[in-house]
Amino acid sequence: MTDSAAEVEEAFQPFEYVHGDYASGILLLCDHASNAVPREYGDLGVPPEQFQRHIGYDIGARAVTLELARRLGAPACLTTYSRLLIDPNRGDDDPTLIMRLSDGAVVPGNAKVGRSERANRIERFHKPYHDLIDRTLDAMMADGPPPVVASIHSFTPVWRGVPRPWHATVLWDCDPRAVRPMLDGLRAQEGLIVGDNEPYDGALKNDTMYRHAMRRGIAHVLLELRQDLIADAAGSTEWAGRLEPILRDIAQRPECRRIEKYKSRSDT
Repeated sequence: MTDSAAEVEEAFQPFEYVHGDYASGILLLCDHASNAVPREYGDLGVPPEQFQRHIGYDIGARAVTLELARRLGAPACLTTYSRLLIDPNRGDDDPTLIMRLSDGAVVPGNAKVGRSERANRIERFHKPYHDLIDRTLDAMMADGPPPVVASIHSFTPVWRGVPRPWHATVLWDCDPRAVRPMLDGLRAQEGLIVGDNEPYDGALKNDTMYRHAMRRGIAHVLLELRQDLIADAAGSTEWAGRLEPILRDIAQRPECRRIEKYKSRSDT
C-alpha cells in the first residue's frame, strides 16, 4: 500500500529530542544518528549493506549521544534519517547536500533530484532538525547563560586502504574556548591518540556548527570518534564515560558560557 505524502510526513518524525535540564549548560547534537529512510523513498536504490556503512550514518554516534544526555542530564537533538536522503550537516546550497555518489556507492534515488525535490527534502527533513536546534538554544539562553554545544560524530578506522590512527579527533574552526579543554582532557587519558582537525577540517560554511554556534557566538566542540571503538554498547558507554567529565568541566568555564564571536575561516 502506498501512503499519501501527508500520511508519510505525519508518520516520519525527522528528529529525535531528548529532554534535559537547561542548567546542565550543554546541548548535545547528533547530525548523523540514523540510517533510516522514509517509506515513500524505499531504499533509494541502494543495497541494504550500504546503509550499514558510514555513508548511511555515523556508526555509534547516537548511542554515545544518548548516554551522554543521560549522564549529564542535558538536552539532545538527533536526526532520524540517513544522510543519503539529505545531509543535515550541510548548508542548503551545498552541492553535497544530496549525494548521487557516496564513497563509491551510486545512489539511484538521488540521480534525478531536481530543484523541487531538493526543496521538498529540505523543508520536510533538513529544516525541522535545524529549527529544533534553534528553538532549544533560544529556550536555554532565555533560561540562563548560553550553553556549550557539543556535536557527536564518528569516522571510519580505514579510508581508501589507509588506517587512521586516532581514537578521537576534534574538528573546529576559530573558536578555541571549548576545543582546547576538550583536546587537553582527551590527551590526558592514557593511551589515546587524539587528532586536531583530523581527518577533516572543521571550517565548513553553513554546516551545523557554523549555523548554530559560530554565527551566534556560542562556544562549541565537534567530536569525531573512531567507529570501531563505539560500534557496540560497551564501547559507546566507555566513550560517554571518557567524555562526561571533560564536558562537565567545559560547561563550568565562564569563558564558555558567554557570547563571543569569531570570524570563520570559511568566510575568507
